[in-house]
Amino acid sequence: MSPLLRPLWRSTFGLVALVSLAFALSALGIGFVVYEVAHEALEVQLDHRIASETRALLAEHSRGGAAELTRTIRQREAIRGSDGLAYALIDATGRRTAGDLDAPAPPKPGYLEHLKHRNGGRVSQALTTELADGSRLVVAADRAALKETDTTILTITAIAFAAMLLIGIGGAWTVGSVTRARLREIDGAAQAIIDGDLSRRMPLDGSGSEFDRVSATLNRMLERIAALLDNLRQVSSDVAHDLRTPLTRLNNRLDEALSTTDEADRQLAIEAALTDSRELLDLFAALLRISEVEALTVRRHFSEVALDALLDELVDTYLPDIEASGHRLKCAIEASVVVSGDRRLLRQLVANLLDNALRHTPAGTTITVRLSAVGDHAAITIGDDGPGVAANELPRLFQRFARSERSRHTEGSGLGLALVAAIATAHRGRISALSEGGFSVTAELPRCVARIKASGPLPHEPVV
Repeated sequence: MSPLLRPLWRSTFGLVALVSLAFALSALGIGFVVYEVAHEALEVQLDHRIASETRALLAEHSRGGAAELTRTIRQREAIRGSDGLAYALIDATGRRTAGDLDAPAPPKPGYLEHLKHRNGGRVSQALTTELADGSRLVVAADRAALKETDTTILTITAIAFAAMLLIGIGGAWTVGSVTRARLREIDGAAQAIIDGDLSRRMPLDGSGSEFDRVSATLNRMLERIAALLDNLRQVSSDVAHDLRTPLTRLNNRLDEALSTTDEADRQLAIEAALTDSRELLDLFAALLRISEVEALTVRRHFSEVALDALLDELVDTYLPDIEASGHRLKCAIEASVVVSGDRRLLRQLVANLLDNALRHTPAGTTITVRLSAVGDHAAITIGDDGPGVAANELPRLFQRFARSERSRHTEGSGLGLALVAAIATAHRGRISALSEGGFSVTAELPRCVARIKASGPLPHEPVV
């Protein structure tokens, strides 16, 4: 459908224009109501004034007859000034005997709203009263003030309507222009991203407006998409690079099994090939597990997890292996630290860090397990006082297949810390590593503040 044919309310300009028109029509309606009320009130006031004057003149007629009435009319005409009243006393034959009201005699007694003067310029509101002798008394009030007031109210209403309509159209044009300009910027950024410039982001002007909040949300979404794409590129590159050696080794073992004539050698080659294939399957399983966690679908099954109980359980599980390998263990686990998460994944996070400490540190190293509540976060720290990691290697340790130089000759695929980082991110937390006087990894996870209890730490005694 052409934009010109779309309903007016589908655009920002149309919406603001319609609201402005509604306000203008409301002002017009209010103006007409004020006009009617004021007009009616002024007419009632004129009627009351005419009636009061008529009663006063009739009282004079009762006291002195027609002569006294005539004298009173002449006296009032001489002193009334600009009060806007006019009088006429008309006898039974229709002849005016007193008063200077230059208008045709009303045909019958009672009120007459529009009594036109003979000069055609003035219009009065009159009350005609028939006297006992057949004559008629006419008291009229000039309607010029009433007409002037009506004209003033209608003029003000028209000006207000026009002003509100013009202001509304101007406001609609301004709002529409600003909206179109901001949307044009967002559309331009989106088109650039579609055309392949994945570094572009939605524009922000720092105003904190609705556009800025939407742009910030879109930018966070784009950052997330960019991170996923980087991970995908990294996985593709790392899989191609790191799987080349084990696949080549597997291929060589199978060739050896096919070429050898010795049954025992063939059996050994096949068993070695099976071992290599299992390692490859484990590697792909780990990659799939990381991808599953990074998809964030695990959040649907989150529940409250007591980290202190979880760490106590893992410490008891790993304690025999730690003692057997000649390592030492120190624990400081704060009680009643509860987070929302997946217990199985959180157990995997801590287990990976403990395995990493056991595998890559020599005997005699002290492994430290700490759990503390820091503000609205729970901090899990697994560290050691071993040889540590070079500072320049820290930023890439949580990438897939990343391994430090010191751990190149130990078993592992370089996916353990990548899974730890993925689990922390899935739990809306963050992961960090430190290599000062050893090596430590800290996972900070949002905790359930409503479940926080005032209790002190319950440190385990160090195991030597």
